[in-house]
Amino acid sequence: MGRMVIALYNETPVHRDAFLRSVRERYYDSTLIHRAIPEFLIQGGDPTSRTAEPGAPLGNGGPDRTLPSEPHPRLHPVKGALAAVPATTEPAADQTHGSQFFFVVGRTYNATDLDRLAARRKDTEAPFTPEAVEAYTTVGGLPHMDGHYTVFGEVLEGLEVLDLIANTPCNQQDRPITDVRIWMRELP
Repeated sequence: MGRMVIALYNETPVHRDAFLRSVRERYYDSTLIHRAIPEFLIQGGDPTSRTAEPGAPLGNGGPDRTLPSEPHPRLHPVKGALAAVPATTEPAADQTHGSQFFFVVGRTYNATDLDRLAARRKDTEAPFTPEAVEAYTTVGGLPHMDGHYTVFGEVLEGLEVLDLIANTPCNQQDRPITDVRIWMRELP
């Protein structure tokens, strides 16, 4: 559907290095975006998707390893962020999936929305930083995930491709009806 260029963050070295290793080994080549939800996210990294039949449920495949979560206070799930899928259904899981990732699509929020979300956050969580508030009100994102997920990269070019994929027709499991294949290369 197009080309995206992403940058990986040095603040999350475990995820950066694991992702780069997978790209160099061509682990993601010919896998599918197996989940696409407008104003939320697109997800990939399931190796079983390479040979999956149309409409087959996906999202459970991957290596027999997890990675330790690396949430960082300056890295937020704003539109275009690349993040790790938790290893369990717990949002604050201390481990992430060994290969699956998602790109944040999200939506924009106004200050009142963010105030309401901040009020619902646990007392132990820091409020949204001014930088996060600026991003959530201008480019959008997923503020309810702030501080809970490992954000390890961002889209530098190709946000329009992210939107195209997120808005592609999907089945009831949010899998695109027409396969969206991934091909990744490391740029010099």
